[in-house]
Amino acid sequence: MAENKRDYYEVLGVAKDAGDDDLKKAYRKLAKQYHPDLNPNDKAAEAKFKEVNEAYAVLSDGEKRRQYDQFGHAGMDGQGFSGFNAQDIDLGDLFGSFFGGAFGGGGRRRTGPEQGANLKYGMTLEFMEAAFGAEKTITISKEDVCEACSGNGAAPGTSPETCPTCHGSGRVQQQTQTLFGMTMVTRDCPACGGKGTIIRTPCPSCNGRGRKVRRKDLRIQVPAGVNTGDMMPIKGEGEPGLRGGPYGDLYIQFKVKPHPVFERRDANTYCDVPITYAQAALGADIEIPTIDGNVTTHVKEGTQPFDTYTIRGRGIPYKNRPGSRGDHTARFILEVPTHLNEQQREQLHQFEATLTEKNYAKRETFFKKVKDIFGK
Repeated sequence: MAENKRDYYEVLGVAKDAGDDDLKKAYRKLAKQYHPDLNPNDKAAEAKFKEVNEAYAVLSDGEKRRQYDQFGHAGMDGQGFSGFNAQDIDLGDLFGSFFGGAFGGGGRRRTGPEQGANLKYGMTLEFMEAAFGAEKTITISKEDVCEACSGNGAAPGTSPETCPTCHGSGRVQQQTQTLFGMTMVTRDCPACGGKGTIIRTPCPSCNGRGRKVRRKDLRIQVPAGVNTGDMMPIKGEGEPGLRGGPYGDLYIQFKVKPHPVFERRDANTYCDVPITYAQAALGADIEIPTIDGNVTTHVKEGTQPFDTYTIRGRGIPYKNRPGSRGDHTARFILEVPTHLNEQQREQLHQFEATLTEKNYAKRETFFKKVKDIFGK
């Protein structure tokens, strides 16, 4: 019952903010102290050992630890440590770092199915492909099950044989004299290398590995709205699992090329739109480019350099909100005319002579501030 369990931090004797190294150090110390091989026929030590392993199994897993910190033992229903077997805990793993490997072996051997390795593929997209989505075909190279032997490593017409040394378990036990007395140590079977089977006639296609590197073409539907750094999982397109485990996943990581006109910030787009002096002063209807095409809008009279105009819903589609999009903002850049002829210069001087401070509100305000500061 959860209400009868001790606090996991108390079991390991660590603080609630203990790091991974502190957790591992405390676990190794207690696991060594209570290991059943060092405490034969001691039910109390075995119970302590089980409690220590249960606490460490939860606290060493980031997600389980967050749930435990939030909900306590109630949050561990169905997720805690179960199926305890003292032989699953290799003394070589517990003591190797303390005694220079005197107990032999490595870490705990996994005997059940394991999911295959995940793979990552970098995909470069054009700006518009990322904005609206696209169908892309990619080619990946990965280890996959050998078709000739169906992954068992044995030549066609033959099959792997159960190892006569370990009888298929992949592990053998050996009695060893230690500082704590006679101890039964479990190691990988030397005859089969821990596999539990022996291949008498290896598959010539994969040399008995059961796997071959092969190329595979995949059609990928890129969703609208992806951005640089986003990752999209493709289930089951990683490498094959071990001992009948499922395939890993393929993760597509996107990189979006810059656009010559548009800039993107999250789901919003931006662009600079040059306007003439006359358009800014008098107002005018102009074309503003968006990722959907040009939109006609009116520049109001007296528009100043770097004023902006926002068009709602004309930005990038949101990945997780179908039908919703960001906004598009245009920034007006006042283009001062160059290469004037004499007539244009004269007309511009005549026009300038008709203007007063009332026509230049910003300049009037600026020089008033300067006068207030310097008294001139």
